[in-house]
Amino acid sequence: MIAVTGLGTVSASGAGRAALLADLRRGVPRLSEIPVADGWRPEGGARRAALVDPEVVTGALRGRDTRRMSPPSRFAIAAAVEALADAALPRGDTIDPETAVVAASVFGPASFTTRLFEQILDEGPAAASPMLFSECVANAAVAQVNVAARAGGPSYALAQGEAGPLRAVARAASEIEAGRARRAIAGAVEELPPVVHAFLDRLGALTRPGAAGEQGRPFDRRRAGYHAAEGATFLVLEEDGAAARRGATILARLIGGFSAFDATAPAGGWGRGSSSLALALRAGLMRLGLSPERIDLVVSGASGSRHGDRLEAQVLKEAWGTRPLPPVVVPKAVTGEYGGAFLAAAILAAEGEGSWDASWYAETDEECGIAPHRGPIPDRARVVLVTSLAAGGSASWLVLERP
Repeated sequence: MIAVTGLGTVSASGAGRAALLADLRRGVPRLSEIPVADGWRPEGGARRAALVDPEVVTGALRGRDTRRMSPPSRFAIAAAVEALADAALPRGDTIDPETAVVAASVFGPASFTTRLFEQILDEGPAAASPMLFSECVANAAVAQVNVAARAGGPSYALAQGEAGPLRAVARAASEIEAGRARRAIAGAVEELPPVVHAFLDRLGALTRPGAAGEQGRPFDRRRAGYHAAEGATFLVLEEDGAAARRGATILARLIGGFSAFDATAPAGGWGRGSSSLALALRAGLMRLGLSPERIDLVVSGASGSRHGDRLEAQVLKEAWGTRPLPPVVVPKAVTGEYGGAFLAAAILAAEGEGSWDASWYAETDEECGIAPHRGPIPDRARVVLVTSLAAGGSASWLVLERP
């Protein structure tokens, strides 16, 4: 079994688990006005997002030369270094060929890519900055974490949409189980520059100004989209026995992870394959020696997306059949979509941390039929299913166990 021994997170809540947990308890996201160029925002369009305070990142990176790095690289290093410190793993003087790094991102370093395109379009190809180009590739943040952590093992950058963070953790665990790595740093990173925010708003994915203050309302009948977020979360994974031998504090144990694909989904939208995804979920649990009845808590990836939340609810209800669902928590009402804080919230839930608020949920949607849990994480919640479906068809699940 794989143990989670470190957690590092940087989000709109701030740096570290305490800041995120405080916002989960309040049930209210920290949203900021996002500047957009003239003509990018339609009338009545989304205006706010869960943005990382630059001062938080500067403080976390004090003493490191990151001036030429893209925002995702800076976020990723801050979270990864915090995760290693949380795991009580000091950075060595030499490269460790047995430490793997796996990270997921949806949009990559979009701000640097935009700047590079502007240079080429305005001044011609010869004006393209090599410094910008080196940080425009999808694996730039992963490579920077490798350098900062002196990790020389397997390294992967994944692009699986909203399902990416969970798939990254599962992939990292498989590297340890296969003997290709002794430990792994795994997670997700995202930045949210104005161009990405405007793009999501144009697609109709974001909730817009109204009574909810642009907060996503997962599973609520009034939901009209999610609020987008940026940031990074990384976990340190180790083989359970190795963690115990070095006296590490185990935050949670990873029983396993598995994935599926909804072939009915269009490239950028939600499909209708709830039955096939429910079968995949049940089959994955069975391979781990579990059944739905063994799950004590569900950490749902529902975000406020009208079609995405409905599919998420249908998959869960079909997987459970006539059996009642366990309590379901939905951290994206606070963390937002993207940025990795959802993954950090899942670890906090597996630890049984805190009393989570759900005051944003008010009206039952009969198509979903799921009322989010509010209040303390139940003490009996020992086995936790974390679920995340993505527009485009990807689906990933993790099963965690409280130590």
